[in-house]
Parts: sequence; structure tokens; C-alpha cells
Amino acid sequence: MTERSLRERFGIGLGQLSRLWRKELDRRLSPYGLTEARWLALLLLSRMPQPVTQKDLAARIRVQGPTLVRTLDWLESEGLIERRPIAGDRRAKALRLTDRARPSLARIEEVAEGLRNELFADVDEAEILTCLAVFERLSERLGTAGLQDCPPNPVSAPRPSDE
Repeated sequence: MTERSLRERFGIGLGQLSRLWRKELDRRLSPYGLTEARWLALLLLSRMPQPVTQKDLAARIRVQGPTLVRTLDWLESEGLIERRPIAGDRRAKALRLTDRARPSLARIEEVAEGLRNELFADVDEAEILTCLAVFERLSERLGTAGLQDCPPNPVSAPRPSDE
């Protein structure tokens, strides 16, 4: 196999693996009403320094603010988040998780951990570290700040589905 075809296979495989992983996690979380857009917003919101604006969250998820509105509307209607006014900025709202979000976050973590355990059952730490080093290098070349902004969950794709 040539170096060019190996790199092409890597790129295609990475994209396909990301989609398959998200699809499986979505399947496992769907009984709880959690789509990728919903669980990713909750998870990232729980891990971001407060206060978080819709614009901050959209940037972290790597979607446009308006794309996130429908997801936030649903999370708010379910009582999982609150939108609060920000002093001095009539348009911006701070997003805050409610106590009601805790069980959903625990469920997301539990399901994601179960999937990771299954997928990595026969993959050793050295292999994972090698992959992470490659991902970090490619991420830097793509002009991102690296993988430190990726959620510590099984999804590292830049764009979730809207719902």
C-alpha cells in the first residue's frame, strides 16, 4: 500500500468511525430522549467555566448560534437548563444547568463509558496514546487548539446533528 493510499484510507476511516461511534451512542441514548445535539450540549455545558453564553457553547460545539437554538429550547422545556439575562447585555443569555440535568448527565456518562469499554476491550494504552498523538498533530495542522477542547466522551467529531 502506498503512503498516499494509506493516508487516504486513514482519513476516510476516521470519518466513518466517528459517524459510526456517534450513531451507536445516539442509539443507546435515544430511549432517554437524548440526541447527539442534546447530550453534547449538556455534557459540554457541564464542563465549561460558568457563566456560559449560547455563543460560547455554540463555539465549543462548533456550530452557529442559531443552529443551537432548537436544542436549547428543548433542554429548557425539559427543565434541564435555564437561560438567564446577563447584566449589561440585553441580547445575551447565560445558560445554566438545573439540578434536573444531573440524572441525564450521569446517564450520558454511564452509557458513553459502557460503549468505550466495549470498543477498547482489546486495545492497549500504547495504541491509544499513538492515535492521540497523531490526532493532536493533525488537529494542530488544521488550525485548531488541539484536542483539549474535545469533550472527554467518545465523540470527537466537529459537528453534531441538530436533532
